[in-house]
Amino acid sequence: MSKVFGFSGDDFCPGGSIYSNPKEASFFLSLGHEVDVYFPPRKRSRISAPIVFNGEWFEQMQKTSIEALPDECLFEIFRRLPVGKERSACASVSKRWLMLLSNICKNEICSNKNTLLEESEKEGDDEEFGGEGYLSRSLEGKKATDVRLAAIAVGTASRGGLGKLSIRGSNMDRGVTTLGLKAVAHGCPSLKALSLWNVATIGDEGLIEIANGCQKLEKLDLCKCSSISDKALVAVAKNCPNLTELSLESCPNIGNEGLQAIGKFCSNLRSISIKDCAGVGDQGIAGLFSSTSLVLTKVKLQALTVSDLSLAVIGHYGKTVTDLVLNFLPNVSERGFWVMGNSNGLQKLKSLTIASCRGVTDIGLEAVGKGCPNLKSVHLHKCAFLSDNGLISFTKAASSLESLQLEECHRITQCGFFGVLFNCGTKLKALSLVSCYGINDLNLVLSPVSPCESLRSLSIRNCPGFGNGTLSVLGKLCPQIQHIELSGLDGVTDAGFLPLVESSEAGLVKVNLSGCINLTDKVVSSLVNLHGWTLENLNLDGCKNIGDASLMAIAENCSLLCDLDVSKCAITDAGIAALAQAKQLNLQILSLSGCTSVSDRSLPALRKLGHTLLGLNIKHCNAISSSTVDMLVELLWRCDILS
Repeated sequence: MSKVFGFSGDDFCPGGSIYSNPKEASFFLSLGHEVDVYFPPRKRSRISAPIVFNGEWFEQMQKTSIEALPDECLFEIFRRLPVGKERSACASVSKRWLMLLSNICKNEICSNKNTLLEESEKEGDDEEFGGEGYLSRSLEGKKATDVRLAAIAVGTASRGGLGKLSIRGSNMDRGVTTLGLKAVAHGCPSLKALSLWNVATIGDEGLIEIANGCQKLEKLDLCKCSSISDKALVAVAKNCPNLTELSLESCPNIGNEGLQAIGKFCSNLRSISIKDCAGVGDQGIAGLFSSTSLVLTKVKLQALTVSDLSLAVIGHYGKTVTDLVLNFLPNVSERGFWVMGNSNGLQKLKSLTIASCRGVTDIGLEAVGKGCPNLKSVHLHKCAFLSDNGLISFTKAASSLESLQLEECHRITQCGFFGVLFNCGTKLKALSLVSCYGINDLNLVLSPVSPCESLRSLSIRNCPGFGNGTLSVLGKLCPQIQHIELSGLDGVTDAGFLPLVESSEAGLVKVNLSGCINLTDKVVSSLVNLHGWTLENLNLDGCKNIGDASLMAIAENCSLLCDLDVSKCAITDAGIAALAQAKQLNLQILSLSGCTSVSDRSLPALRKLGHTLLGLNIKHCNAISSSTVDMLVELLWRCDILS
């Protein structure tokens, strides 16, 4: 600031005293050898000569008050204060002082050996200005103002330094502006992570201030910042060489120029996410990847107008990419995915997520499988043109595949599902189907095949055509399953689920049967009798035909069970009492939400269970009175109760 105004501390009084009347100097009372503070007379003053107390004298006193000093003078005073309590105390005097203090840069603090700053450093009372960046601050909505940012900048300087700052939303009347970010840039050189969400009042000038003052910046997240353009992103690229993570979402004025600068100057960039930025095209993606291909490992592109060229560039230059997410790229065709796979540049790719891309066809996906030999996890969402043949060809080509999730892929049928199990090799550990309406429960006659010994987790959610016939075959194919999730399957009954339970050899650990309304106590009894020695999590939410008999069986057999959800089941007080009488049960989470038959009579049982419970959900248990709830809250003081 001194550079802006072109003055220094010695420029103020070259000719002697600043007081035209020598008597005015007597109003300064010494408080020690370190500080001189102006102390105007309040009640009584010792004077050596008679003074007439008239309006003219009082007006003159006001003019000589420290508040009457111009900003330049106060700035010179403040920059001589040591980092710590003195600066914080001055910042609390007024908004004006706070804003002045927050605009003092590290290199503007006076370094004269005779100043207080040096003396405090010798004593070791205060830390270095800005610190190392140990602190984290977050401002949301009405709290996000320039004054709060200035207070953060001054307050964190002597307490380890600000390392992470998040601003989400802005005050409608006094929102964050360039002034607030300037205070952070001047007072927080240790800042390493900055997140700006939905702050339209911040433009290029504010982010450029951060780029110039916070050159240790490693993570930048911009979301719905419509006033920030390529100009600011170029400044970040040139001044923040340590940038490793960049996320851009709904920033319409950021485009190819900014990404090209990031690729050119940020040689340490390891993760980038670009979503819904209309200005980003093939040139930006090409400039980014051709420069950062040696270190870039995580890439996410979503809702962009890029074409096949961008995927070709990724396939060629993405030699270090391990995680790739491609969502809603409407201009990318089958050719783009085919070229990306055949470029043989994604040799290290381990995780791939593709959603709502019409270019994902049988041919395109097979090429990706062949070109990514180390691919372990794949998530395909809304791939409308992917059929059974393409899925089977892909699983044959991706020999290292360990996890596969298909969501809303409606052309996948029962044949494709079993084709994955037959051709996945010996490495597939997790298979998930979500809302795949093309699967129908057909009575297939399968030739003898070797079981899929590697599969440990199976999740089928909201696939209405999935029924007993498919489950009975699964039991024979996957004997080592430990985690089962069958959620929202109306067509599954005891006859279909029991063979799967009986064929499991490894012992079931987690079982989720929420929404399977046709299952009964017979299934639960069989489940806990066979796998009670390994079962840890059991979810029966919405299984309306399951009642107290299941809880009695659980109480007798499940010594390791820690999480039980029987919400909206036919549970009564007798079932809760059976759980409480169990000798080896150590429940930590119990959910009884919507169990309308559980009443105040369960208070003693719940109190006994409370010795191990950490969470209890009794929402919508209408038979439990408010007084009982209050008593439970008091008795189970270490348990989080939802009511």
